[in-house]
Amino acid sequence: MTTILVVDDDPHIREVVEFALQKQQFKTLIAANGVEAIAQFEQHQPALIIMDIMMPEMSGLDACKAIRQNASHSNNNVPIIFLTAMDDEIDMIVGLEVGGDDYVCKPFSPRQLIARVRAVLRRFQSTNNPPAVQPVDAIFRLGQLSIDNQKYKVFWGDKEENAEEIVLTVTEINLLTTLASHPGKVFSRAQLMEKAYDNVVVSDRTIDSHIRRLRGKFTAIGASPIETVHGAGYKLDDCT
Repeated sequence: MTTILVVDDDPHIREVVEFALQKQQFKTLIAANGVEAIAQFEQHQPALIIMDIMMPEMSGLDACKAIRQNASHSNNNVPIIFLTAMDDEIDMIVGLEVGGDDYVCKPFSPRQLIARVRAVLRRFQSTNNPPAVQPVDAIFRLGQLSIDNQKYKVFWGDKEENAEEIVLTVTEINLLTTLASHPGKVFSRAQLMEKAYDNVVVSDRTIDSHIRRLRGKFTAIGASPIETVHGAGYKLDDCT
């Protein structure tokens, strides 16, 4: 049974989310703030986290950053869906930039939330259920870029033994894999939404935020393979 951690300081929202998830046969854990969320995450390693942004003691943003920055934890790329106020666009963007995979605006319907959960889990399912034997093309290579599509790992370097791992979220890997499928091709935001977001409708700002964070991780190791084509979209160069 898939375990999902629900984090919110409002007990009513926790109850609503828990009920909706359990009705769909998900196992749930709960936390009332970011500190409790990190403790639950480290102890139980949930498959996904649904987390409010504004909470006492530690915010959802700080908890997300702590989880993502814990390189020693094998599950630090766990999918995270943020819950945020409808009119809080700044929180939405910041949430994505610190490593969130998606967001749901309050007030939300349980059906909408479950749809988002299933979509994000589908993007992540190959990580949880890799094949017993990897196919020959499981590792995609383009110049200095290597993408292991079964282990959801990305490396950069001209030689395998010297390659540096770039830790990405599931959404970032899906975006990169989409761009890498046709090097040099310009993908519009609508095309990226279709291929990388499993047809879940997200805003242009959401895509831009994920691309900006993805680009920043390459910049941190001295690489810049993703190009913006103004008015059209994004493309990946030959990664040399």
